[in-house]
Amino acid sequence: MKEIELKLQGKIKRLTNRTFKFDERIKDGWFSAVYFLKTREIVKEFKPNNTVTMQFFQKEHAVLCGTDEVIALIKTFADEPEKLEIYSLKDGEKIKPFETVLTVTGPYQNFGYLEGVIDGILARRTSVATNVYNVVKAAGKKPVIFMGDRDDHFTQQAGDGYAAYIGGSTAQATHAMNEWWGKAGMGTMPHALIQLFNGDIVEATRAYHAKFPDDELMVLVDYNNDVIVDALKVAREFGDKLKAVRVDTSRTMIDQYFVRNPEVLGTFDPRGVNAQLIFALRQALDQEGFEHVKIVVTGGFNEKRIQEFEAENVPVDIYGVGSSLLKLHIGFTGDNVILNGEHQAKAGRRYRPNPRLEKVDI
Repeated sequence: MKEIELKLQGKIKRLTNRTFKFDERIKDGWFSAVYFLKTREIVKEFKPNNTVTMQFFQKEHAVLCGTDEVIALIKTFADEPEKLEIYSLKDGEKIKPFETVLTVTGPYQNFGYLEGVIDGILARRTSVATNVYNVVKAAGKKPVIFMGDRDDHFTQQAGDGYAAYIGGSTAQATHAMNEWWGKAGMGTMPHALIQLFNGDIVEATRAYHAKFPDDELMVLVDYNNDVIVDALKVAREFGDKLKAVRVDTSRTMIDQYFVRNPEVLGTFDPRGVNAQLIFALRQALDQEGFEHVKIVVTGGFNEKRIQEFEAENVPVDIYGVGSSLLKLHIGFTGDNVILNGEHQAKAGRRYRPNPRLEKVDI
């Protein structure tokens, strides 16, 4: 957890312009609300010498992410960025409702049209980082794998993966998710591999291990909806080489273990990856001397489900989480709050100085 705490204290080195691959159409205002573009043209003609301070905030307790991306955006697309003055918190810092996280001061026409783009970057990255942080916190010291590749457009993977890293995820499913923080994607086998071996989990695992002998062997064991039987098959076959089994049972399915043992039913929902199934799996592995084999669970896990599993001391070693981490629930707002050194803002908004902000060299 030490690395996570360093992130949350803002100790991670800032990313630079070299990290990001921006769409050049940002400069043309292609992604900016049209009223910002119209305002820029009006200001150029009628108020070209005004200087404004724009501040950004949100309304939740959150883990901030996206500031490095925003600063790089401003450096890349603002007119005369060297004349702007930027103060910012850092990615990974915990923030409070209405706390100012970023201020930009300079001629409005030089950067104002980027307001909505900045809001969107901060909203998405902070939402993902906060979601992951809450899941990691719920999991205690157990690793959380970020598996959000199938839950959103592929172009979001690099930024989402970085936000997940800031939030405390220990591994990511694709190489793109690791691009901004310098690691490779990780993963073992999908259901498709087992299908190609006609459902023979041992043969599929044997082929996997032959092709990738240096990988830590983690086997997906729910393909036949009989996780205990299949987990024991691969454990007996591979012994100490088997490092973990992954359970990903569909929420619409009841594992064959409960069909064979109907007497345990009646007090819980037996569908999907449930606590009783994992307890039974751990017991079966341990009884045959496979205490070293870890259990990974995936499929519909979120903060609440992990909290429930942890409260019951379910013997899970690693959680894999996907779609719930990509829910966007934090929105940012940019407001002009100072005009030519004087307080000037719309009713209900005001300049909120924040001594935690640090000046950014631009």
